[in-house]
Amino acid sequence: MRVFVAGSRGQLGTELSRAVWPEGTTLEGGDLPELDLTDHAGTTARLEAFRPDVLINASAYTAVDKAESERERAYAVNEGAPRALATWAASRGIPLVHVSTDYVFDGEKSAPYVEDDPIAPLGVYGASKAAGEQAVRQAAPRHLILRTSWVYAPHGANFVRTMLRLAADRDQLRVVHDQRGRPTSARQLAEVIAELAPQMRDPSFAYGTYHFAGAGACTWWELASAVLDRAQPHTGRRPEIVPITTAEYPTPARRPRSSVLDTTKLERVFGLRPAAWTVELDRTLAELFPRT
Repeated sequence: MRVFVAGSRGQLGTELSRAVWPEGTTLEGGDLPELDLTDHAGTTARLEAFRPDVLINASAYTAVDKAESERERAYAVNEGAPRALATWAASRGIPLVHVSTDYVFDGEKSAPYVEDDPIAPLGVYGASKAAGEQAVRQAAPRHLILRTSWVYAPHGANFVRTMLRLAADRDQLRVVHDQRGRPTSARQLAEVIAELAPQMRDPSFAYGTYHFAGAGACTWWELASAVLDRAQPHTGRRPEIVPITTAEYPTPARRPRSSVLDTTKLERVFGLRPAAWTVELDRTLAELFPRT
């Protein structure tokens, strides 16, 4: 089986290269600077040369605040590129995995979001990702859209690494405590994709949209507290973490108050249960702070 990963140098793309794939799988990837997915002709040429059996789109424009002033770029990456990938995949009769986000919802629902809930993105990032989902659905019938949330890894730019970096030289951190979600390790998300992608070659596969995120919900403040509590034995530091409201930390983009995803559908259809986010956080920090 030949698998192409668009966005291979990102958090998820890196973890996909480390995941366990079926024997005989050949994995190839493309990412900036040598592959710009908004260059559709160049992307098509790369795909034609490799001829994958499964295509995975792990790329995205994820700068939530910057997207408010870079709308055109956000849509080019989050809608235009997925549309082109989906169109090519459909023309070759191969399945496509596309990763999306909890930010397609407005966060006003009191219960976790299920796949069929109406979307109502609050900002350009969420709106562009929602448009990308729709483009994939329209162009490629054999698709798997995985919505996920609060992704982190031992590498790349993410909340966990940011907290560790700031804690290294600050005595106090102010972190939002009125936004809730489900932290998700890129490693666990990659494992799910590596499990499902080979199955997608079977026409009877249950294609569609699914949610996958770490089990259990928390606020950003609770996640930051968990990170720094666990890191203290390694760093010797534990700054005070002050809980604040969203209103006390204004940003260019609005964020959902509660974007907790319900993963019941994926668990029921595929029998894949996410590990607790705390367990996955421990695994990530163990990689960041290996025992000597």
